[in-house]
Amino acid sequence: MADASNPTPVPGSLSWPETLKTLGASWGWFVALGVLMLILGFVAGVYVLAATVASVLFVGVMMLVAGIGQLVQAWRVKGWRGFLLWTLSGLLYAIAGGLALYNPLAGAAVLTLLLGAFLIAAGVLRLWVWFQHRSQQGWGWLALSGVITLLAGLLVAVGWPANSLWILGLLLAIDLLFQGATLVMLGLALRRGLPAAPPPGNA
Repeated sequence: MADASNPTPVPGSLSWPETLKTLGASWGWFVALGVLMLILGFVAGVYVLAATVASVLFVGVMMLVAGIGQLVQAWRVKGWRGFLLWTLSGLLYAIAGGLALYNPLAGAAVLTLLLGAFLIAAGVLRLWVWFQHRSQQGWGWLALSGVITLLAGLLVAVGWPANSLWILGLLLAIDLLFQGATLVMLGLALRRGLPAAPPPGNA
């Protein structure tokens, strides 16, 4: 029986120091990709309408591909019970994706409304969970998170549909900026030789 404190390495796999050495040799790619994402984030922040359209087109393509995939899978196994459900689901995905590609602004309005509904639902759920555990210490942070999420959803809903022209683009810009900054810091940390602590079992 293998010793749990000294696991047998998987053949062909790299040890933690070797993995770090390999990543460290490519630190420049992390920094370059991070800088590129930062630039794209700044551009998206300036041209939020174009970023919104780009976001909708991306989602539309993904939904169209997913819908076609579901339809193909459903018709390949027509004898199973889920055939009708998968066919309807595939049609809905494909139609929604096609409409988003045909009219990105209308797609942005729908996605923004869904975003607001999701935030409201998530905020209410967090507040409900907090209410069930309100007597326990430390759960106040969950209540604060629920209030912020709920208010964000209400703001999105109140400003809809006018805000659908910029909210998705703004979220895309913020995401690109955060991911870009993370990659740059990771690349610089690898260059300085300051890796994170090894995962359990690889020490």
